[in-house]
Amino acid sequence: MTVVRHAAVAGQFYPADAERLAAGVRALIDDAGAPQGPAPKALIVPHAGYQYSGTVAAVAYARLRAHRERYRRVALLGPCHYVGVRGLAFSGADVFRTPLGDVPLSRPPAVVLQHPATSLTEATHGPEHSLEVQLPFLQSVLDDFVLTPIVVGQTPAASVADVLEQLWDGPETLIVVSTDLSHYQDYAHAREHDSATCAAIEELAPERISSDDACGAFALNGLLTLARRKRLEVRTLDLRNSGDTAGSRERVVGYGAWMLIEPAEDKA
Repeated sequence: MTVVRHAAVAGQFYPADAERLAAGVRALIDDAGAPQGPAPKALIVPHAGYQYSGTVAAVAYARLRAHRERYRRVALLGPCHYVGVRGLAFSGADVFRTPLGDVPLSRPPAVVLQHPATSLTEATHGPEHSLEVQLPFLQSVLDDFVLTPIVVGQTPAASVADVLEQLWDGPETLIVVSTDLSHYQDYAHAREHDSATCAAIEELAPERISSDDACGAFALNGLLTLARRKRLEVRTLDLRNSGDTAGSRERVVGYGAWMLIEPAEDKA
């Protein structure tokens, strides 16, 4: 029997109708252009409703289109908003379902599940939107791929980095970290705050990023820790907030998009 994790926020964060969703995501990615350049090893993307952060996320996902046949596996990490966990929580489902179809899951290697920071915790995956909202983008820009979804709670950056290293594999594997930035400041203060976080990301400085700076800080800092070990290059693709995309400028949420490139790719 196939175990399905059904969409929890279709009709809320993004359209529930498949045709409308496909057209909307395609329009967002088309508006982002068709950038060429090296293939990303990792992306950092926001996870709000598409009317708020979809344009920012699309700037990152558009970078995959020229390399869509390359990627066969996606490790997707994001924070927990509903059911709290400590460590890295994997899913025991067989597929994650969206209006665009089913995404098959790849079981993590035994060595990963033996790590003391990991667990199989289905309850945290069921309602979680930080991972789900990325799937229609991935389904739109990649060919067939398998997914390793990970909800990340309070965890030392080194532990997240160690687990990610076990999932790193070769060029066929893409890492995606889902995070928004500052929350509910006025527009001017949010821009200043998020610019400092952006600088820390660009400089691979996880010690300068806390959960006040990024709601996905635990996953983000693990990625940055490993990126520093592997000497990856970070490129900022976009940095905005909800005052730029939708809503008032009195209380905004920050969004950013970054790509990380392995040294060999940057010379390709």
